[in-house]
Amino acid sequence: MNDEKIRNEQKVRRPRQADIATLAGVSVSTVSRVLANEPGIGETVRRQILKVAAEHGYPVKSATEAVAGGLALIASDGVTGGLSVFYEAIVDGLRAGAAEAGMPFEIRMVREDRTTPDAVRDYMRAAGAEGLFLVGIDPNESLRGWLRDTMTPAVLVNGTDPRMQFDGVSPANFFGAYQATSRLMKAGHCRILHLSGSHRHTIRERIRGFEAAIAAVPGAEGRFVDLALQGSASGEAHDRTAAILAENAGFTAAFCMNDFIAVGVLEAVTEAGLRVPEDFAIVGFDDLPCALMTNPQLSTMRVDRAALGREAISLMLSRFRNRTAPARHICQAVIPVSGGTVVNAEPVSDADDL
Repeated sequence: MNDEKIRNEQKVRRPRQADIATLAGVSVSTVSRVLANEPGIGETVRRQILKVAAEHGYPVKSATEAVAGGLALIASDGVTGGLSVFYEAIVDGLRAGAAEAGMPFEIRMVREDRTTPDAVRDYMRAAGAEGLFLVGIDPNESLRGWLRDTMTPAVLVNGTDPRMQFDGVSPANFFGAYQATSRLMKAGHCRILHLSGSHRHTIRERIRGFEAAIAAVPGAEGRFVDLALQGSASGEAHDRTAAILAENAGFTAAFCMNDFIAVGVLEAVTEAGLRVPEDFAIVGFDDLPCALMTNPQLSTMRVDRAALGREAISLMLSRFRNRTAPARHICQAVIPVSGGTVVNAEPVSDADDL
Protein backbone atom coordinates (compact mmCIF):
# COMPACT_ATOMS: atom_id res chain seq x y z
CA MET A 1 0.00 0.00 0.00
CA ASN A 2 2.81 2.35 0.86
CA ASP A 3 4.64 1.51 -2.39
CA GLU A 4 1.48 2.20 -4.36
CA LYS A 5 1.07 5.55 -2.65
CA ILE A 6 4.63 6.54 -3.52
CA ARG A 7 4.14 5.50 -7.14
CA ASN A 8 0.94 7.58 -7.37
CA GLU A 9 2.72 10.61 -5.94
CA GLN A 10 5.56 10.13 -8.42
CA LYS A 11 3.12 10.58 -11.26
CA VAL A 12 2.84 14.26 -10.36
CA ARG A 13 6.32 14.96 -9.00
CA ARG A 14 9.90 13.88 -9.45
CA PRO A 15 10.87 11.06 -7.05
CA ARG A 16 13.09 12.01 -4.13
CA GLN A 17 15.95 10.11 -2.61
CA ALA A 18 13.70 9.38 0.38
CA ASP A 19 11.26 7.64 -1.98
CA ILE A 20 14.07 5.52 -3.47
CA ALA A 21 15.24 4.65 0.06
CA THR A 22 11.75 3.49 1.08
CA LEU A 23 11.27 1.38 -2.03
CA ALA A 24 14.74 -0.17 -1.76
CA GLY A 25 14.52 -0.73 1.98
CA VAL A 26 17.70 1.23 2.82
CA SER A 27 18.59 4.53 4.46
CA VAL A 28 18.51 7.86 2.63
CA SER A 29 22.23 8.32 3.28
CA THR A 30 22.95 4.99 1.54
CA VAL A 31 20.91 6.10 -1.47
CA SER A 32 22.76 9.41 -1.54
CA ARG A 33 26.16 7.70 -1.50
CA VAL A 34 25.21 5.27 -4.28
CA LEU A 35 23.79 7.99 -6.52
CA ALA A 36 27.00 10.03 -5.97
CA ASN A 37 29.08 6.98 -6.96
CA GLU A 38 30.86 6.96 -3.61
CA PRO A 39 32.85 3.87 -2.59
CA GLY A 40 32.13 1.63 0.39
CA ILE A 41 28.67 0.27 -0.60
CA GLY A 42 28.18 -3.43 -1.29
CA GLU A 43 27.62 -4.28 -4.94
CA THR A 44 24.28 -6.05 -4.28
CA VAL A 45 22.88 -3.03 -2.44
CA ARG A 46 24.28 -0.67 -5.08
CA ARG A 47 22.59 -2.59 -7.93
CA GLN A 48 19.28 -2.71 -6.07
CA ILE A 49 19.24 1.04 -5.45
CA LEU A 50 20.19 1.86 -9.05
CA LYS A 51 17.50 -0.53 -10.33
CA VAL A 52 14.80 1.07 -8.17
CA ALA A 53 15.92 4.59 -9.07
CA ALA A 54 15.89 3.82 -12.80
CA GLU A 55 12.45 2.17 -12.62
CA HIS A 56 10.96 5.23 -10.96
CA GLY A 57 12.47 7.90 -13.17
CA TYR A 58 15.19 9.20 -10.87
CA PRO A 59 18.14 10.52 -12.96
CA VAL A 60 21.04 8.10 -12.51
CA LYS A 61 24.53 8.40 -13.93
CA SER A 62 25.43 5.54 -16.19
CA ALA A 63 28.67 3.64 -15.62
CA THR A 64 30.32 5.74 -18.33
CA GLU A 65 29.17 8.92 -16.63
CA ALA A 66 30.46 7.96 -13.20
CA VAL A 67 33.28 10.23 -12.02
CA ALA A 68 36.66 8.55 -11.74
CA GLY A 69 38.43 8.61 -8.40
CA GLY A 70 41.22 10.94 -7.35
CA LEU A 71 44.18 10.65 -4.98
CA ALA A 72 45.89 13.66 -3.43
CA LEU A 73 49.53 13.30 -2.35
CA ILE A 74 50.59 16.06 0.04
CA ALA A 75 54.19 16.92 0.91
CA SER A 76 54.86 15.96 4.51
CA ASP A 77 58.40 17.37 4.73
CA GLY A 78 58.95 20.96 5.81
CA VAL A 79 60.88 22.26 2.83
CA THR A 80 58.48 25.18 2.46
CA GLY A 81 59.05 26.46 5.98
CA GLY A 82 56.44 24.58 7.99
CA LEU A 83 53.36 25.45 5.97
CA SER A 84 51.14 22.60 7.16
CA VAL A 85 48.46 25.12 8.18
CA PHE A 86 48.59 26.52 4.65
CA TYR A 87 47.50 23.17 3.22
CA GLU A 88 44.63 22.56 5.64
CA ALA A 89 42.30 24.94 3.77
CA ILE A 90 43.44 23.55 0.41
CA VAL A 91 42.48 20.06 1.60
CA ASP A 92 39.09 21.39 2.69
CA GLY A 93 38.57 22.81 -0.79
CA LEU A 94 39.63 19.55 -2.43
CA ARG A 95 37.27 17.52 -0.27
CA ALA A 96 34.34 19.87 -0.85
CA GLY A 97 34.88 20.02 -4.60
CA ALA A 98 35.21 16.24 -4.86
CA ALA A 99 32.04 15.69 -2.84
CA GLU A 100 30.06 18.09 -5.02
CA ALA A 101 31.31 16.32 -8.16
CA GLY A 102 30.66 12.83 -6.80
CA MET A 103 34.36 12.03 -7.13
CA PRO A 104 35.73 9.25 -4.89
CA PHE A 105 38.65 10.96 -3.21
CA GLU A 106 41.49 10.00 -0.88
CA ILE A 107 44.47 11.84 0.63
CA ARG A 108 47.90 10.57 1.58
CA MET A 109 50.86 12.43 3.07
CA VAL A 110 54.24 11.50 1.58
CA ARG A 111 57.81 12.68 1.60
CA GLU A 112 58.50 14.45 -1.67
CA ASP A 113 61.72 12.49 -2.22
CA ARG A 114 59.70 9.27 -2.11
CA THR A 115 57.33 10.14 -4.95
CA THR A 116 58.85 7.62 -7.33
CA PRO A 117 56.78 6.21 -10.21
CA ASP A 118 56.55 2.80 -8.51
CA ALA A 119 55.44 4.29 -5.21
CA VAL A 120 52.89 6.63 -6.80
CA ARG A 121 51.49 3.79 -8.92
CA ASP A 122 51.04 1.67 -5.79
CA TYR A 123 49.37 4.53 -3.92
CA MET A 124 46.92 5.05 -6.79
CA ARG A 125 46.12 1.36 -7.11
CA ALA A 126 45.45 1.08 -3.39
CA ALA A 127 43.09 4.06 -3.58
CA GLY A 128 41.42 2.91 -6.79
CA ALA A 129 42.22 6.34 -8.24
CA GLU A 130 42.60 7.36 -11.88
CA GLY A 131 43.60 10.99 -11.25
CA LEU A 132 46.52 12.32 -9.21
CA PHE A 133 46.68 15.61 -7.31
CA LEU A 134 50.21 16.64 -6.31
CA VAL A 135 49.74 19.13 -3.46
CA GLY A 136 52.86 21.19 -2.79
CA ILE A 137 54.94 18.69 -4.77
CA ASP A 138 56.87 19.47 -7.94
CA PRO A 139 57.21 16.13 -9.77
CA ASN A 140 60.77 14.93 -10.38
CA GLU A 141 61.91 13.92 -13.85
CA SER A 142 61.17 10.22 -13.44
CA LEU A 143 57.67 10.90 -12.13
CA ARG A 144 57.02 13.42 -14.91
CA GLY A 145 58.04 10.83 -17.48
CA TRP A 146 55.79 8.18 -15.96
CA LEU A 147 52.81 10.53 -15.84
CA ARG A 148 53.32 11.47 -19.50
CA ASP A 149 53.91 7.92 -20.70
CA THR A 150 50.86 6.51 -18.90
CA MET A 151 48.71 9.58 -19.66
CA THR A 152 47.75 9.67 -15.99
CA PRO A 153 45.54 12.72 -15.31
CA ALA A 154 47.53 14.93 -12.94
CA VAL A 155 46.93 18.36 -11.39
CA LEU A 156 49.58 20.36 -9.53
CA VAL A 157 47.89 22.03 -6.56
CA ASN A 158 49.69 25.13 -5.30
CA GLY A 159 52.19 24.33 -8.00
CA THR A 160 53.24 25.41 -11.46
CA ASP A 161 54.83 23.51 -14.33
CA PRO A 162 57.29 25.73 -16.24
CA ARG A 163 57.03 23.35 -19.20
CA MET A 164 53.20 23.43 -19.17
CA GLN A 165 52.92 19.67 -19.49
CA PHE A 166 50.53 19.27 -16.55
CA ASP A 167 47.44 21.10 -15.35
CA GLY A 168 47.95 23.27 -12.28
CA VAL A 169 46.44 25.86 -9.96
CA SER A 170 48.31 28.34 -7.80
CA PRO A 171 48.12 31.81 -6.27
CA ALA A 172 49.27 34.61 -8.60
CA ASN A 173 52.68 34.50 -6.96
CA PHE A 174 54.48 36.87 -9.32
CA PHE A 175 51.76 39.53 -9.24
CA GLY A 176 51.17 39.11 -5.50
CA ALA A 177 54.87 39.61 -4.76
CA TYR A 178 55.01 42.60 -7.13
CA GLN A 179 52.09 44.19 -5.31
CA ALA A 180 53.47 43.42 -1.85
CA THR A 181 56.79 45.07 -2.70
CA SER A 182 54.97 48.03 -4.26
CA ARG A 183 53.06 48.55 -1.01
CA LEU A 184 56.35 49.04 0.80
CA MET A 185 57.69 51.47 -1.80
CA LYS A 186 54.47 53.47 -1.78
CA ALA A 187 54.96 53.80 1.97
CA GLY A 188 58.31 55.49 1.27
CA HIS A 189 60.77 52.61 1.50
CA CYS A 190 63.40 52.26 -1.22
CA ARG A 191 65.81 49.72 0.36
CA ILE A 192 63.90 46.50 0.88
CA LEU A 193 64.86 42.98 1.95
CA HIS A 194 63.19 39.86 0.60
CA LEU A 195 63.53 36.82 2.86
CA SER A 196 62.74 33.56 1.12
CA GLY A 197 63.99 30.07 0.49
CA SER A 198 62.65 27.03 -1.33
CA HIS A 199 63.29 24.90 -4.39
CA ARG A 200 59.66 25.26 -5.48
CA HIS A 201 58.64 27.02 -8.71
CA THR A 202 55.86 28.91 -6.89
CA ILE A 203 58.37 30.52 -4.52
CA ARG A 204 60.71 31.41 -7.37
CA GLU A 205 57.80 33.34 -8.87
CA ARG A 206 57.54 35.42 -5.68
CA ILE A 207 61.25 36.19 -5.92
CA ARG A 208 60.78 37.21 -9.56
CA GLY A 209 57.87 39.48 -8.62
CA PHE A 210 59.96 41.17 -5.92
CA GLU A 211 62.84 41.77 -8.33
CA ALA A 212 60.50 43.14 -11.02
CA ALA A 213 58.89 45.61 -8.60
CA ILE A 214 62.30 46.87 -7.44
CA ALA A 215 63.50 47.24 -11.04
CA ALA A 216 60.39 49.25 -11.95
CA VAL A 217 61.23 52.09 -9.51
CA PRO A 218 64.38 54.19 -10.20
CA GLY A 219 66.67 54.32 -7.18
CA ALA A 220 65.05 51.38 -5.39
CA GLU A 221 67.33 48.65 -4.04
CA GLY A 222 66.41 45.11 -3.15
CA ARG A 223 68.40 42.45 -1.33
CA PHE A 224 67.47 38.78 -1.50
CA VAL A 225 68.09 36.85 1.72
CA ASP A 226 68.20 33.10 1.06
CA LEU A 227 66.96 31.05 4.00
CA ALA A 228 67.78 27.37 4.43
CA LEU A 229 64.44 26.63 6.16
CA GLN A 230 65.72 23.46 7.77
CA GLY A 231 64.31 24.27 11.18
CA SER A 232 62.04 27.04 12.40
CA ALA A 233 61.25 29.53 9.63
CA SER A 234 60.55 32.27 12.18
CA GLY A 235 63.73 31.53 14.13
CA GLU A 236 65.98 31.58 11.08
CA ALA A 237 64.35 34.76 9.77
CA HIS A 238 64.86 36.38 13.19
CA ASP A 239 68.58 35.54 13.26
CA ARG A 240 69.27 36.61 9.67
CA THR A 241 67.37 39.88 10.09
CA ALA A 242 69.16 40.66 13.36
CA ALA A 243 72.51 40.18 11.61
CA ILE A 244 71.53 42.46 8.72
CA LEU A 245 70.29 45.16 11.09
CA ALA A 246 73.61 44.94 12.97
CA GLU A 247 75.40 45.72 9.68
CA ASN A 248 73.59 49.07 9.64
CA ALA A 249 73.15 48.63 5.89
CA GLY A 250 70.22 51.02 5.71
CA PHE A 251 67.40 48.62 4.81
CA THR A 252 64.10 49.83 6.22
CA ALA A 253 61.57 47.24 5.04
CA ALA A 254 61.10 43.55 4.32
CA PHE A 255 58.80 41.55 2.07
CA CYS A 256 58.67 37.98 3.37
CA MET A 257 57.97 34.75 1.53
CA ASN A 258 55.33 33.81 4.09
CA ASP A 259 53.83 35.00 7.35
CA PHE A 260 55.92 32.66 9.52
CA ILE A 261 59.06 34.36 8.22
CA ALA A 262 57.48 37.78 8.73
CA VAL A 263 56.86 36.97 12.40
CA GLY A 264 60.57 36.30 12.87
CA VAL A 265 61.50 39.53 11.13
CA LEU A 266 59.10 41.49 13.32
CA GLU A 267 60.63 40.01 16.46
CA ALA A 268 64.18 40.88 15.35
CA VAL A 269 63.24 44.44 14.40
CA THR A 270 61.43 45.00 17.70
CA GLU A 271 64.38 43.62 19.69
CA ALA A 272 66.68 46.02 17.81
CA GLY A 273 64.67 48.93 19.25
CA LEU A 274 63.13 49.98 15.92
CA ARG A 275 59.54 51.13 15.67
CA VAL A 276 57.19 49.25 13.37
CA PRO A 277 56.04 50.57 10.98
CA GLU A 278 57.69 54.00 11.40
CA ASP A 279 61.32 52.81 11.29
CA PHE A 280 60.89 49.44 9.63
CA ALA A 281 57.96 48.07 7.59
CA ILE A 282 57.02 44.44 6.92
CA VAL A 283 54.68 42.65 4.52
CA GLY A 284 54.04 38.91 4.72
CA PHE A 285 52.31 36.50 2.37
CA ASP A 286 49.51 33.87 2.62
CA ASP A 287 47.38 35.50 5.39
CA LEU A 288 47.90 32.65 7.84
CA PRO A 289 46.34 32.69 11.35
CA CYS A 290 49.63 33.90 12.88
CA ALA A 291 49.21 37.20 11.00
CA LEU A 292 46.42 38.09 13.43
CA MET A 293 48.52 37.31 16.51
CA THR A 294 51.38 39.78 16.13
CA ASN A 295 51.64 43.24 17.65
CA PRO A 296 51.18 45.21 15.53
CA GLN A 297 49.01 43.00 13.38
CA LEU A 298 50.86 41.83 10.29
CA SER A 299 50.21 43.39 6.88
CA THR A 300 50.06 40.50 4.44
CA MET A 301 48.69 39.12 1.16
CA ARG A 302 45.68 36.79 1.24
CA VAL A 303 45.63 33.50 -0.67
CA ASP A 304 42.18 31.88 -1.02
CA ARG A 305 43.44 28.40 -0.27
CA ALA A 306 40.06 26.64 -0.30
CA ALA A 307 39.43 28.06 -3.77
CA LEU A 308 42.69 26.50 -4.96
CA GLY A 309 41.38 23.09 -3.92
CA ARG A 310 38.06 23.55 -5.68
CA GLU A 311 39.73 24.77 -8.86
CA ALA A 312 41.97 21.70 -8.81
CA ILE A 313 38.92 19.43 -8.79
CA SER A 314 37.49 21.37 -11.72
CA LEU A 315 40.72 20.92 -13.67
CA MET A 316 40.72 17.19 -12.97
CA LEU A 317 37.12 16.79 -14.15
CA SER A 318 38.05 18.54 -17.41
CA ARG A 319 41.09 16.30 -17.77
CA PHE A 320 38.95 13.18 -17.26
CA ARG A 321 36.72 14.36 -20.12
CA ASN A 322 39.62 15.07 -22.49
CA ARG A 323 42.94 13.46 -21.61
CA THR A 324 44.76 14.79 -24.68
CA ALA A 325 43.83 18.47 -24.34
CA PRO A 326 46.65 21.02 -23.85
CA ALA A 327 47.56 21.62 -20.23
CA ARG A 328 45.97 24.54 -18.40
CA HIS A 329 47.14 26.62 -15.46
CA ILE A 330 44.79 28.69 -13.30
CA CYS A 331 46.12 31.61 -11.23
CA GLN A 332 44.08 32.93 -8.31
CA ALA A 333 44.43 36.62 -7.49
CA VAL A 334 46.24 37.48 -4.24
CA ILE A 335 44.54 40.18 -2.17
CA PRO A 336 46.34 42.75 0.05
CA VAL A 337 45.32 42.59 3.72
CA SER A 338 45.71 45.70 5.87
CA GLY A 339 47.71 45.51 9.06
CA GLY A 340 49.91 47.63 11.29
CA THR A 341 53.33 46.80 9.89
CA VAL A 342 53.18 49.25 6.96
CA VAL A 343 52.24 52.94 7.23
CA ASN A 344 49.02 53.62 5.33
CA ALA A 345 49.04 50.03 4.12
CA GLU A 346 45.41 49.84 3.11
CA PRO A 347 44.77 47.44 0.20
CA VAL A 348 45.89 49.01 -3.05
CA SER A 349 45.77 48.06 -6.70
CA ASP A 350 48.93 48.17 -8.76
CA ALA A 351 47.32 46.94 -11.95
CA ASP A 352 48.16 50.19 -13.71
CA ASP A 353 51.83 49.76 -12.81
CA LEU A 354 52.23 46.34 -14.44
